[in-house]
Amino acid sequence: MWCFLILSKIKQFIIIIFYLFIIFWIFFFIFLVLKALCRLVVCSEWHIFPTLYTEINGETIAGFPEVSAVTTLDGQQIDYYDSEIKKLIPKQDWMKKFASGDRWKEYTEYRERVQQINKLNIPVLMQRFNQSHGVHTYQRMYGCDWDDETGELHGFDQHGYDGEDFISLDMKDLRYDTLFPKGVITMMEWKNDRKLLIQKYYQYECVDWLKHLLTLRKASLEKRGTPELSLLHKDPFSPVECHATGFYPSAVTITWLRNGEDHDEEVDLGELLQNEDGTFQKTSILRVPPDEWKKDQYVCVVEHKTGTIQKILRENEIKSNDSELLKVPILLFLYVIICLFKYIFCIFKDLQKHTSKKYFCLWREFPYSCIFIFQSKIYK
Repeated sequence: MWCFLILSKIKQFIIIIFYLFIIFWIFFFIFLVLKALCRLVVCSEWHIFPTLYTEINGETIAGFPEVSAVTTLDGQQIDYYDSEIKKLIPKQDWMKKFASGDRWKEYTEYRERVQQINKLNIPVLMQRFNQSHGVHTYQRMYGCDWDDETGELHGFDQHGYDGEDFISLDMKDLRYDTLFPKGVITMMEWKNDRKLLIQKYYQYECVDWLKHLLTLRKASLEKRGTPELSLLHKDPFSPVECHATGFYPSAVTITWLRNGEDHDEEVDLGELLQNEDGTFQKTSILRVPPDEWKKDQYVCVVEHKTGTIQKILRENEIKSNDSELLKVPILLFLYVIICLFKYIFCIFKDLQKHTSKKYFCLWREFPYSCIFIFQSKIYK
């Protein structure tokens, strides 16, 4: 009887283990399929195109513009405008070619029109808020964002006065809303005469500018070619970093191979970062001890639209910060040699002072310099 119960329990246990084993391999297979799809499919990307307009009224610092505007594309500043220079200045190399065309003149004229439209905002609001003096600021952030895969478009227009939200655009209903009681008058004024202007700019003009700038940026940055790949570590005992930089667009996959097979363990993937020139960089850290990766062959693989790059992990391929640290003792050694040469030179000159009184050495200045008096004049 007891044997029968024990065998029954063992059978149930084996069945449970079997089903768990099957479930594990099913999920593992799904994981491999999704991983393969992630390498093949390029996800859509949202592009954001805002302009921040700032107006200051009152006693301002000399040389500080009353009106300034900064435009960014995907978080990167692309131009600058203010009331002092009255010109639109490109801030990226790929924008400079665009700055010589007719569309740039049109873009500049639009900024000037925005300045003329907004220049009366502060005086009007000061009157409504019963303010007669002081420094006041009016800020506006407007623009659009666009999904390059689905074509979905959002417009935005937010206004602030003295650091507080004042009025904002509801793109769904094409009207302005406010939670500020004294902003209701402005909201009603804009509601009557800006609907067609809103629809024209945020649904057509803004996205047209955005697409045009994306085309210019893409044409310029894609000429840079495939990513630059480096293997880095802080010291011989630190984890090895596979660092890819200078690539565009941003979609990239960094993986490690161990003896020709995918290696996902002890690997940390860093965040995607944007460089100052608009390209991107990304890092994958291999946390395998040196004595282990020296036994097997580890390869860093970077897959990008422009091509695939592989770099075998070898000790002589790794760039280390130690090379920078070596510069300090080398420079110190050279400094000591120079000072020693000066010291010997001073001794030689000092020994000759008994036969010639034209010069002698002032020892107290060592090691910074040896000062000689020659014919009643001091030379260094």
